[in-house]
Amino acid sequence: MRPYAVARAARPLGRVDGERVLYCPDLAATPKMGHRLSKITTRTGDRGETGLGDGTRVAKDSVRIAALGEVDELNSVLGVLLAEPLPDAARAALTRIQHELFDLGSEIAVPGYRALGEAHVARLEQLVESFNAGLGPLKEFILPGGTRAAALAHLARTVCRRAERAVVGLARAEPVSDPARIYLNRLSDLFFVLARVINREAGVGDVLWQKSRDA
Repeated sequence: MRPYAVARAARPLGRVDGERVLYCPDLAATPKMGHRLSKITTRTGDRGETGLGDGTRVAKDSVRIAALGEVDELNSVLGVLLAEPLPDAARAALTRIQHELFDLGSEIAVPGYRALGEAHVARLEQLVESFNAGLGPLKEFILPGGTRAAALAHLARTVCRRAERAVVGLARAEPVSDPARIYLNRLSDLFFVLARVINREAGVGDVLWQKSRDA
């Protein structure tokens, strides 16, 4: 699991999955990286434990590490999607979201730290409305498919839903900010809409679910 850069947190340097977690005190309200990774394999997680950003040691299968891993996987899937040809507006939106998912990872890695707020959720809602405005109404369920990029957007949507469930599970055990949880919910909506936008821009129709099929 890659280290998360956490700004505005005056806590000692910690580790996630045996690797350094990079963050620094709030000097000028801007993210700064206090240290650079010089060693990747540290062996500090060989006993099944890892360190959070505040230095706390937890089991690698704890609900917090599970949620962190799901968000990390979502960001990786998004990276694959961004490697595909995409409409400019979609690429711009997703590029910013990839950075925000990294911020969300830092929030999960450091209990009590807040990276995302209501403004982030509101911006996703605006994106959903904006991209959806140019699409025709759906009369049937659609299946993942069409272009490769659209299929990857659907994959990102399903991984996003899984990440949301993990964060909901974490929130049942420990405090989690509402915007962090709601952000993932709105993001999955955006992936659904973007899958349709990507197909439309490529001249490919939605893949409609067929209710009646030959046995």
